[in-house]
Amino acid sequence: MIYVDADACPVKPEILKVAERHDMEVTFVANSGLRPSRDPMVHNVIVSASFDAADNWIAEHSSVGDVVVTADVPLAVRCVATGALVSGPTGRVFDHTNIGMASAMRDLGAHLRETGESKGYNAAFGPKDRSRFLETFDRLCRRAKALTPKTDDKE
Repeated sequence: MIYVDADACPVKPEILKVAERHDMEVTFVANSGLRPSRDPMVHNVIVSASFDAADNWIAEHSSVGDVVVTADVPLAVRCVATGALVSGPTGRVFDHTNIGMASAMRDLGAHLRETGESKGYNAAFGPKDRSRFLETFDRLCRRAKALTPKTDDKE
């Protein structure tokens, strides 16, 4: 299963393209409306507008072998802890080797913004980010499929 923190996700078309190639289900989770899909492998979950509702839903449903796409570092921390494979929309992988540093850097950035030391501008999302995401996401989907036990329809 692929879970997407969808409210501000810039790579939804890429996710659908790769998911279809790998025959994996996708669940987009958001606080507001999502474009409906006729594809039975694509699900939309609209959660309440309360703070972190989408993050909480994804964290509660993701597990080992799932792929999660989010730019939200605290959500990535929670999903890595469950054994999910996590990528940001720029292709940055979050795993046990780097999630602590990613969380610390996020907290430092928040502190610097609060104290006025930093304006907190994010870099623009560009074609290189999209390309890096496609490569990373495809690799994570292949890894997720390898972790998922195959079911035998012959029984």
